[in-house]
Amino acid sequence: MATKSAYLVAAAAACILGGAAEAATAKRGSFGKLSDGRAVASVTLANGRGVSVTMIAYGATIQSVVMPDRNGRKADVALGYDKIDLYETKPQYFGGIVGRFGNRLAEGKFTLDGKTYQTPVNNGKNALHGGTKGFDKVLWDVVSVKSGPTASVTFRYVSRDGEMGYPGTLTVDAIHLLDEKNHLTIEYRATTDKATVVNLTNHNYWNLSGEGSANGAMGHVVMIPAQTYLPTDDGAIPTGEFKSVAGTVFDFRTPRAVGDRVRDARDQQIVWGRGYDHNWVIGRKVIPGQQLMAKVHDPASGRGFELWSNQPGLQFYSGNFFDATSSGKAGKIYRMGDAIVMEPQNFPDAPNQKGFPSARLDPGQTYRNVMTYRLTTGAAPRRKR
Repeated sequence: MATKSAYLVAAAAACILGGAAEAATAKRGSFGKLSDGRAVASVTLANGRGVSVTMIAYGATIQSVVMPDRNGRKADVALGYDKIDLYETKPQYFGGIVGRFGNRLAEGKFTLDGKTYQTPVNNGKNALHGGTKGFDKVLWDVVSVKSGPTASVTFRYVSRDGEMGYPGTLTVDAIHLLDEKNHLTIEYRATTDKATVVNLTNHNYWNLSGEGSANGAMGHVVMIPAQTYLPTDDGAIPTGEFKSVAGTVFDFRTPRAVGDRVRDARDQQIVWGRGYDHNWVIGRKVIPGQQLMAKVHDPASGRGFELWSNQPGLQFYSGNFFDATSSGKAGKIYRMGDAIVMEPQNFPDAPNQKGFPSARLDPGQTYRNVMTYRLTTGAAPRRKR
C-alpha cells in the first residue's frame, strides 16, 4: 500500500507540474517613456505552444504577436514599432484600441437627445477613430495582470465628459487574454454616467508571413460570411444602402486572395478606397455570444486565424494608405498592401444612419465588444479558381 500511495502522490505531483508548465504566463515589462516623461508599461502573454503577445499601455496597443508557421518557425505577425517615440510621432493606429467612436462620423457630428455634438475632424471633412486624440493616443493604466490556464492583462482609461467633444465620462476596460488553444481574445467594456455613443474596436495590422516580410499580405486568402456590405461615398461614409456582395469584388463567401481584385478599377468603391476599406454586414445587431466574422490564411507560412465576435459589422481594410514613410520592427518600410486589418464593430457613422444598429450607451448599461482570434497553422483552405 505504501508503494502504491507513493506512486499516486508522485503521479499527482507530475500532473500538477505538467499543468503548471502548460499554463500561460503574463509578465510585466517596460516600453520606455513618453515625451512628457510618463513611463509606458508592457505586458507579454505567452503560452506553451509558441505564441506570445505583447501589449503596451500607450493606446492599450498590441505591439507584437509571435506565432510559429507550419514548420515551427516563429515570426512576429503584427505591424508596429520597437520604440515608444515612434508611436507618438508617427501614429498609424498600429494594434491600438480606436474610439470613443471607431471608424468614421460624417463631418464629425452626431445628435443625441436633440443636442448636436461636434468632434474634431481628422479625415478630410470627417472624424476618424475618435478624432485627433483618440483612445489609441492616450496612456492607459494597467489594473490587472494574471497568469494561469488563460493569461490576461486589463488596461483601463477614463475618458472625461467632453473629451474630443463626446458627452459623458466613459470608463473603459481593455482586456486581453491568451490561452493554450491559441485563442487571443480582446474584450472592450465601457460604462458611462451620461448618454453617449460608443464604438470600440482593435486596429491590429496583420501580415501572417511575418512583419516586414517581402510577401506582404495580398496573398492572404480571406473568407467573410457576409451576404451584403455597406457602399460608401468618396469620403468613406456609408450611403445607407445594404448592397449584395453577389457578383462584386466584395464577395468573399468563397475564400479568395486579397490581391485577386483589390485593384479592380472597374468598381468605383475600390477606386475611392484605393482598395478595400469597407464594412461587411455579418448581422444587424450585437449578439449575446459570438459569430464567425472572417477566416484568414497565409499559404506561404501556413499561419492563419478565425475571427469571432459579438458585433454586427466587420471593417476590412487592405492597408491601402501605407506609403513607405514608416518602417517597422524588422527595419523594413511599410508599403501599400503590406498588411490587412479586420475590425469587428458597429457600422461606420451609425449615430447618423437610421437603418444602422444603435451606438447609444446609457448610464446603467455596459458596452461590450468581444473578439477572439483563433490562431492556427496548417493546410490552406480551398481557393476559388
